[in-house]
Amino acid sequence: MKILLGALPNDAHLDQFRAAYPGVQFVGAGSTEEIIREIADADAYFGNPSREAYLAAKQLRWIHAPGAGIEFIQHVPELVDSAVQLTNTRGAHAQTIAEHTFAMLLTLTRNLRFFDHAKGCHTWLREDGYRNVVGIAGKTMVIVGYGNVGRAIGRRAAGFELKVHAVYAQEVPIDASAQSVSRVDQLDHRLRDADILVIATPITPETRGMIGEEQIRLLRTGGYLLAVSRGGIVDEPALIRALSDGHLAGAGLDVTETEPLPPDDPLWNAPNLIITPHVSGGSQLSTELMWSIFFENIGHFVKGEPLKNLTNKRLGY
Repeated sequence: MKILLGALPNDAHLDQFRAAYPGVQFVGAGSTEEIIREIADADAYFGNPSREAYLAAKQLRWIHAPGAGIEFIQHVPELVDSAVQLTNTRGAHAQTIAEHTFAMLLTLTRNLRFFDHAKGCHTWLREDGYRNVVGIAGKTMVIVGYGNVGRAIGRRAAGFELKVHAVYAQEVPIDASAQSVSRVDQLDHRLRDADILVIATPITPETRGMIGEEQIRLLRTGGYLLAVSRGGIVDEPALIRALSDGHLAGAGLDVTETEPLPPDDPLWNAPNLIITPHVSGGSQLSTELMWSIFFENIGHFVKGEPLKNLTNKRLGY
């Protein structure tokens, strides 16, 4: 049995894999050419294959995506209708992404960039600063997407005494963190009461562009928007307009429609906008959890058992 690794673990993890599964040949491939060559006789692949690589596979039975998102399948339609099982790493990054979400929100509400600038100027601006900080207890947060990431954000929001309402594509039970979980067709209704909007939903044909001018304007004046799942869900020109005219007090984007964000993109100059380069899931904790989920699934695959974290290829998550 051969498993092709499009992203190599460190030596300690690779040694662990080989010791636990001596009957499996683990092969690493760093370049596109290597992946296309090595995937031909691979039984499983770790990574997000291109269409060219997928079509080069002759006996592939399993693909494990290193992240929660599986939007790459939109460019590999043959995979959707195939018998190849597709799993992802949902759950591994949720805690870190939730922490990053609140790091951005608190940076905005407590005006930390203002104070950091004052520190650089060796200036004590208590009077000005006091007038420009905001408390979030009692405010309403709407979370679009209530999977592992959305629920992790909701749990932290409850700790900050926020009112939490979630919007999700599927029926899910209400947990202790959320006052309600509504279907997507109730999104506009929920936004009318929102002070904070968090985007934690996967990118699919249905969610692309779902937060447009109308949805942003439904948020309460002085609200905040935070996107931590995928770019392309929020209308970026509409976001810039809402920040520029003061409808939104601030926003945080860890994801953008174009990545890397070009140097001349107008987002760079938008007021009160925090941009981080798709790093919200990054931490040693996330990396360890990612490899542990994959490690466990190798065991299931070798034994012919059901795999963990199977995705719905037609729904795209």
